[in-house]
Amino acid sequence: MIEALGTATLSVLRDGVPAVRDISLSVARGRWFGLIGANGSGKTSYLRAVAGRLEVQGGTVRIDGTDCTADRAGRATAIGYAPDAAMLPAALTARAVLGIVAGDSDRALAAVGSIADALVLAPLLDRRIGACSAGQRQRIAIACAFAAGQGIVILDEPFNWLDPVAAYDLRHALAARVAAGLTLVTALHDLATLSSACQAGALLAEGRVALELDAAALASARSDPAAFEARTITHLRGQAANVSASTA
Repeated sequence: MIEALGTATLSVLRDGVPAVRDISLSVARGRWFGLIGANGSGKTSYLRAVAGRLEVQGGTVRIDGTDCTADRAGRATAIGYAPDAAMLPAALTARAVLGIVAGDSDRALAAVGSIADALVLAPLLDRRIGACSAGQRQRIAIACAFAAGQGIVILDEPFNWLDPVAAYDLRHALAARVAAGLTLVTALHDLATLSSACQAGALLAEGRVALELDAAALASARSDPAAFEARTITHLRGQAANVSASTA
């Protein structure tokens, strides 16, 4: 395996409270890696810290084998990341926002490529973001992650707010981009996407890795998705019970 992205004993605080606790994970180049876990399990904090959008309190972050922990701005430049759709500037158009991300709107659209078709982005380009629905804003935010053309992209629950057709088209477009060499990391709530599209993954609970899923585990999940779903839900229930007991 050639590692594109990795962390060793990574720790992150949110408002002074541990949100990520000693997470060590490795993502292979040209693979789709999925993170699952209950709300509050640390998925977003972990991804934001890796992508340079949040400060790291301990551990290391590696990009292509190089320790980039101290270079938060460098990580933000090297990794495409979808902003919070609700925080996109309401007064600007999608075209203008993409131009800001990439330095030029035409260059941004070329980098987004076929992802734009899956997102049905064209009708949104010259619409003010404030006039867009939640789902339309989500489409624009996802496009922003690809606009600068990085080889590593992180998406935090990209299928939220998308209708079934858009989610289906985006899932297939993302898989095609990964097949072409993109390294993709996504937080997911959808076990079907994890098992069918990802080559590796991990389950987080209380800021820690509770279960790692390698290619063999996900291949097994694809052969019997119902059993995989049942086992994973049982594991998540067990983790939730542990958290409740520890806070009682």
